[in-house]
Amino acid sequence: MRISEVIFRIIEEKNCPLYEEGDEFELSGLSLSLPLDKSACIRLVGDIKEVLTLCESLNESGKDEDYGKFDCSGCTGSVWLEYRKGEKITDTGTITRDDYEISATANLLGNFSMFRALDKRSIKQIVSTLKLKKFPKGIPIIKRGDPGINLFIIVSGKVEVLGDDGLSITFLEKGEVFGEMSLLSGDPVGATIKVVDDAKVLYINGKDFRKILNRFPSLQMYFARLLARRLAQTNIVRSEEYASGMVGRLCEMPPTELFQTLNQNQKTGILTLQHMSKGAATFSFREGGLIRAKYGEKQGQEAFFEILKEDDGRFKFVPGLPPEDMDTPELADFMWLLMEGLNKIDEGKEKVCHL
Repeated sequence: MRISEVIFRIIEEKNCPLYEEGDEFELSGLSLSLPLDKSACIRLVGDIKEVLTLCESLNESGKDEDYGKFDCSGCTGSVWLEYRKGEKITDTGTITRDDYEISATANLLGNFSMFRALDKRSIKQIVSTLKLKKFPKGIPIIKRGDPGINLFIIVSGKVEVLGDDGLSITFLEKGEVFGEMSLLSGDPVGATIKVVDDAKVLYINGKDFRKILNRFPSLQMYFARLLARRLAQTNIVRSEEYASGMVGRLCEMPPTELFQTLNQNQKTGILTLQHMSKGAATFSFREGGLIRAKYGEKQGQEAFFEILKEDDGRFKFVPGLPPEDMDTPELADFMWLLMEGLNKIDEGKEKVCHL
């Protein structure tokens, strides 16, 4: 191998403090270019030098060594790299940088459950239809109700699956896919997928996805099992939600009625309310008495008075309190709190009328 044009790419990473999968190092002449915004690892640079020395020795002995894989010598973590000359003339033509990218991506995908039943040649055919995109933390990749357009494969990072009213169903990480249900059924997207940790995803459009399914029966079986598993998982989450306590909407059960129900039934647990005008709210009850209250920036009695004004949002009550809350004193007598809150609401209405 000539050491003037060589590309090194990380295809597997385990707790490496500096690099991640997909990072590339390019050797041009005597200059080694590092991945963007990444610092040099002296240990890895030494490993690369040893590999190049070995390849030069093999070439001098008549053995052509233009491609290979090797492990770094490791520190607190490790990486597995593959290397290839930037360009190589063969009997069938030129292997370009694009060919290298396809081969490297195929090696990565071969470890993902979706592709394990396929040979490398088949995976390469699929790779040519994929595109890569990065999403920062907090960004929704797809939203519930949107038309299904693409199938997504997570290369790195973590996403959260959110169902009705923002209910968290599960988390997905490297190697897992999403977006398949709407593509297969033709229905709108059934869940919002939100990025929890910065993510890189490969995606394929619906038309190419259906072609691939028709061409590879093993993928049909994979997605049939995946759909069954996810439907069961969604049903379990929903049943657990209803079994754990009270759930509903404030438009169906106003705050005054909700709080009185918890008080009269001497409930102990935590009431959370979401999709409110001032953010999320949390109220802790012990045997029907209110011991903690937080709504937006307000806490205590003021938070309780403020929540009584709301008429829309989703609520969920989960039984049980942490040990430190079992001795927390009540904010005040519950009926006094309720009457005082209703009086404040009436006073606010009278001021509006006078204006």
